[in-house]
Amino acid sequence: MQEKRKLKEVDLYKPVQQYFSKEGYDVYGEVKDCDIVAEKGEDLVVIELKLTLSVDLLVQAAKRQKLTDQVYIAIPKPKYRIPSKRWTDLCHLIRRLELGLIVVSFTGNRKKTEIIIHPTPFDRPKSMRQNRKKRESIVKEISGRSADYNIGGSTKTKIMTAYKENCIQIASYLDHFGQLAPKDLVKMGTGDKTSSILTKNYYGWFDRIKRGIYQISDKGKLELKEFPDLVTYYLEKLDKEK
Repeated sequence: MQEKRKLKEVDLYKPVQQYFSKEGYDVYGEVKDCDIVAEKGEDLVVIELKLTLSVDLLVQAAKRQKLTDQVYIAIPKPKYRIPSKRWTDLCHLIRRLELGLIVVSFTGNRKKTEIIIHPTPFDRPKSMRQNRKKRESIVKEISGRSADYNIGGSTKTKIMTAYKENCIQIASYLDHFGQLAPKDLVKMGTGDKTSSILTKNYYGWFDRIKRGIYQISDKGKLELKEFPDLVTYYLEKLDKEK
């Protein structure tokens, strides 16, 4: 059985060259450090060829933007699923850099060249409008935290979220005052999610004694000891608001 030949960057040249030739361009390889240059009238297109999409490739392509605003990167069609989160993120970065993206697929002796992204100016205000809800969720999360209890860049560690702080606040008041109704807790400042937090009982910190009355569970009492600063903060906050 014949061993499959390893793909090389030069294998990308012919499919890309033929694609632009069919579009009416005069195409040249290796011109002043550019892998491919295509010319049609006043249009000048530069294409950089690589086997993988890397930071070095993006840097190289960005440098070519000093010559023309029509810069593409050409790579073999990725083996991972398209679309996928990784692919979506990479395409966003390419658009953000105002580059173009070409993928070449190799199936037997057949080669197919596709332009996935054309180089166009990146509309940042539009991008921010489209992600307005994500921005609002970040602002909302920040407003729900009393302080910074997380270390940026941490992995495989428990993160203190606004939701968890809200649970700690409720548990602190139940531990301090005993059995309470959701409406009493809301009056203390636990917020409009109080009933939902008690009902869902995500951390297992609450026990429902009877309809509309809750107390802190044994598990809640034990785990609340892990957050002495927050317990003190919420009890002092309540005392100041009296």
